Amino acid sequence: MAATDRAGHPLPYDTYREAVARETLLLCEVTEGVDPAAPVPSCPDWTLADLTRHVGALQRWFCTLLTRLVQEPPRSRDVELGLPEHARDYPGWVAAGVPAVAAVLRDTDPGAPMWVWGEDRHARFWVRRMLFETLVHRVDAERAVGLTSDIDPVLAADGVDEFLVNLPHAGLFAPGVTKLRGDGETLAFRSTGVDGGPGEEWRMRLDPDGFRPVGGEAEDSGPVTAAVRGQAADLLLLLYGRRSYQDFGFEVSGQAAVLDNWFTHTAF
Repeated sequence: MAATDRAGHPLPYDTYREAVARETLLLCEVTEGVDPAAPVPSCPDWTLADLTRHVGALQRWFCTLLTRLVQEPPRSRDVELGLPEHARDYPGWVAAGVPAVAAVLRDTDPGAPMWVWGEDRHARFWVRRMLFETLVHRVDAERAVGLTSDIDPVLAADGVDEFLVNLPHAGLFAPGVTKLRGDGETLAFRSTGVDGGPGEEWRMRLDPDGFRPVGGEAEDSGPVTAAVRGQAADLLLLLYGRRSYQDFGFEVSGQAAVLDNWFTHTAF
């Protein structure tokens, strides 16, 4: 299934709401009682305190946008954080915000039109975005303390889709994306099914004027210039720069130069 077939609202809204709370509390459990100055290798120059503060602040900002149903880009990202004085208390601060976040998400009409920076111009965009910001940073925290991460394969596949559908719009804060070009190459990301067989597929086309997801019978049947196949969770971490396509567990085919061009410009 191509990314454009899933774009917008592929999972039930309640799935996102519940997963946001679950992933947030997992992050808090991982960071509670750990040295807040500990480095986070997958987020260069960040400590666990930086990571935890980022997640808590971002969730509060997203909730502000949702509460107001903003219709144009906000001029400021400043919101009242109520941040604790000591970084060791950040995990508890994030956890304490879970009920308020849950209330905002519960009271939000997911189909309400509002400003977003991505593809789906409705309130549900922010809930989906909040989930994968939190989930990936939960994995960052687990890696920082030496824990193995478990990612639900259904959520992982949806996270791959969410990333690829929105990436062409991400130049505002990921300027390298605006320089991603090609000559008509098609790059495929293929997930492995639970039984080891074929899973879902997402295709991206690189043209001289930019790149985009491609889908539909005609486009899906065309040639692929390069492809990466792996478990959905691994693909998710690959797209977010937490893994390399050269790592064990990926099956790679086609032109490596196309993959290198992609990953050089898609740091998120």
